[in-house]
Amino acid sequence: MRLRSRLLPALTAGTLALALTACGGSTSGSSPTSSSSSSDTSSSDTSSSDTSSSAMSPSDMSSSAMSPSDMSSSAMSSAMTDSSAMSSGDSSGASSEMMSSSPSAPASSAAADIKPSGQVIQVAASINAWGSILEQLGGDAVKSKSIITNPDTDPHDYEPTPADARVIDGSQLFVENGIGYDSWAAKTLAASPDDKRQVIDVGKLVGIPDGGNPHRWYSPDDVEKVADAITADLKKLDPTDSAYFDAQRTKFENVGLAKYHAAIKNIKATYGGTPVGASESIFAPLSDALGLKLLTPPSFLKAISEGTDPSPADKAMIDDQIKNKKIKVYVFNSQNSTPDVAAQVKAAKAGGIPVSEVTETLSPATATFEQWQVAQLDSLASALKQATGK
Repeated sequence: MRLRSRLLPALTAGTLALALTACGGSTSGSSPTSSSSSSDTSSSDTSSSDTSSSAMSPSDMSSSAMSPSDMSSSAMSSAMTDSSAMSSGDSSGASSEMMSSSPSAPASSAAADIKPSGQVIQVAASINAWGSILEQLGGDAVKSKSIITNPDTDPHDYEPTPADARVIDGSQLFVENGIGYDSWAAKTLAASPDDKRQVIDVGKLVGIPDGGNPHRWYSPDDVEKVADAITADLKKLDPTDSAYFDAQRTKFENVGLAKYHAAIKNIKATYGGTPVGASESIFAPLSDALGLKLLTPPSFLKAISEGTDPSPADKAMIDDQIKNKKIKVYVFNSQNSTPDVAAQVKAAKAGGIPVSEVTETLSPATATFEQWQVAQLDSLASALKQATGK
């Protein structure tokens, strides 16, 4: 994206406590040794001017768009603490059922019972969406850093600092998004070759070529593929702790992602086929997973994402969709506003079409991947409910 306005019978007492923790929504397998810090936000290891830590939303829209940072305190509290059911009435039961299901207790117990050997792997990611997943899967056996966490940073144009280069050079496992999204990361890796370093290029992993939609962290299937690849590479780097990494992967799936999967399942079951619009391509992979009918022309989505001018024909089609309420909800990337997008958001609100926000990076930056995503899914479910009455 180019920014324009610069988520068993006879349980022992210990197992029962862990099972209750799983039901409460614990999502992090990390500890103080696996703290996530970004070179664009840490004053101790970077001189980059990219230090803003708050999510940015266009000033002329933030007051009424349903954003993860501005949504009701109850919805964000649910996502951030994982202690209450999802805000949508139907999703509440689904989420609670999944979080209390029997696989959670064994998964949590296994992760807690298996301790790492003490070896610490240096790992890093180009963006914090992948960095959060990397940190959780590595747990106590990794020290993790994400290069970009600041929502005001454009990954396309980002210039790595010397501190960033040191992080990448020192990493034993590095996750880059690829697909032209963070080409600076590939260049930095090439400048410090290391045959022992494991590198995951997400685009190559999931089979998306340059020019394709780079926002793969909005594809639930691709999230699973990346999580599997991370676990496999951690085991290559530290075979002694293979069982620990397997347990972390199971915990992330059955505990960390439980509400995420439940929210996706609920929206697909309740609102599948609902026509929606979007401001750019970031929402397309998630829309497909949710079974929604995205009516915005793909050429418009791509143009906004890449910072080029959309065609007059595409703009006219979207104006018609909004004016005649052919879409039920408009999904807006608040980190990429253009005059055309701003006009669409304004028209949608004026026409009574709910607007739901998504962001490019974790919002807030302290959230885990799944907390951030669940908060956005809850916001979208509320918008769909408002629009359809379901």
